[in-house]
Amino acid sequence: MGKDKFLHGAMILTLAGLVVKIIGSVNRILLSRLLGGEGIGLYQMAYPVYLLLLAISSAGIPVAISIVVSRYLAKDDVGNVRRVFHLSLRLMSLLGLGLALALVLAAGWLVDSGIIKDGRAYYSLVALAPAVFFGTVLASFRGLFQGHQLMTPPAVSQILEQFIRVVTMVLLAYALLPYGLEYAAAGAAFGAVPGSLMGMVVLGCFYRYYRKRWLAEAELKPCKEELSSTQLVKELLLLALPVSCANVLVPVTNSIDVLLVPGYLIESGFTVEQATTLFGYLAGMAQPLLLLATIPTMSLATSLVPAIAEAYTLKRPDVVEAKASTAMKLCCLITVPAAVGMAVLADPISLLLYGTAKAGTAIMHSAPSLWFLGLHQVTTGMLQGMGHSNLPMAHMLVGIIAKLFAVCQLTNAAWNIAGAAWATNINFGLTALLNILVLRYYKIKFHWYNIIKIILAALLMGGAAWWSQQLLAPSLGMVLATISAMVIAAAFYAGLLLVSGVLTKQELAQLPVLKKILK
Repeated sequence: MGKDKFLHGAMILTLAGLVVKIIGSVNRILLSRLLGGEGIGLYQMAYPVYLLLLAISSAGIPVAISIVVSRYLAKDDVGNVRRVFHLSLRLMSLLGLGLALALVLAAGWLVDSGIIKDGRAYYSLVALAPAVFFGTVLASFRGLFQGHQLMTPPAVSQILEQFIRVVTMVLLAYALLPYGLEYAAAGAAFGAVPGSLMGMVVLGCFYRYYRKRWLAEAELKPCKEELSSTQLVKELLLLALPVSCANVLVPVTNSIDVLLVPGYLIESGFTVEQATTLFGYLAGMAQPLLLLATIPTMSLATSLVPAIAEAYTLKRPDVVEAKASTAMKLCCLITVPAAVGMAVLADPISLLLYGTAKAGTAIMHSAPSLWFLGLHQVTTGMLQGMGHSNLPMAHMLVGIIAKLFAVCQLTNAAWNIAGAAWATNINFGLTALLNILVLRYYKIKFHWYNIIKIILAALLMGGAAWWSQQLLAPSLGMVLATISAMVIAAAFYAGLLLVSGVLTKQELAQLPVLKKILK
């Protein structure tokens, strides 16, 4: 596991992601208490429209810019790096402005046509329009810094953006609540505007800090190949469009559960209330744990894209394979034990987090998705770095079809909510497998012997976690016993990795933070 900038970048993005999640959790609690179910419902009717527009406009741009920037940096062509950024900034400004105006103009139609069921959500839709513009422009800056493998600026901007967003949401919702619930919900929605504006200000300051150095480098290393704006736009779009399409497919994947699972549960003999409750255990309790646990792998994938693109541009297949193997090993080191622990301690975790053990079944059967989703994220980052951003999108389409079929077959009286969980496992597992097979076709090989040892160590760790929890529960109580079992299992797992040779002290010394601790 060699020393790489992408490991440092992944660590920074992971910490930022955790901080953003914590701030977001506080926000959900405060808003729920302030607005109640009805007010949150109005907010949630508008917010998915905003997320969809951002997915269309900016989801693929940071990835595309980071790939193109890292390619030109690898060629020592700093002049074209500046041209790519300035061109993308102009394009994204126009696109963001167009989509923001479209949202304002379409808000009335969305309500009148019945797509948005409650007319009071109109104000929230309009309030989110400026955030579409700022969020789209922000994507260009993030792509530039990621292409330079500078992850601190995007991380800092994400944290401050989320903080300002939450503070504004709560303050405006509180101030506007006396005027009506629809205005309070619109105030909460408007929080995304100063949040994204703060993100732009932060990255603008970082840009000014680095700009002098980049300008000096551009004078020393001008454009080696003067490409036309049309060629640069084509290069960006060919990379960005498949990523944007893949991100649009994410809500499509989630909507399969929303549209089909409750209905199949009712057909299987459950009442409407029972079906809704079971679906809540899956979508509201089990699946959020997957997203939280895969923050490190998402950060790893984001940091990996420009690193792979740089090595691939320099025609260094040995470096590409080394970085890919390192990322795969780290992915498995994190997600495999997390999945095993989530499965064996499903009931105690459910009780600890949600105050009921009834979500344990959904959590236990969703656990494999944690590993599969991590593999999907990291292998997608590898393929994107190699310039094959269209392949993960195609694999996601195959995964959606497989999930659709699996939901229909497995959500029945015998399996009920566990069947729906396994449909998600099949979805992520299949997309990850297809990514791995394509990487193998491109001569990217992984050290499967070490991965098998990681899986065995994680299984033994799972046994230790279950045994410890059962042993300690009578004396310490469920909460302390569960936490203690997690600590014991983590220490046992780390010991197994060192004994089995999966991790050496030299490898640990290459990781950020641990390097300083070992010293």
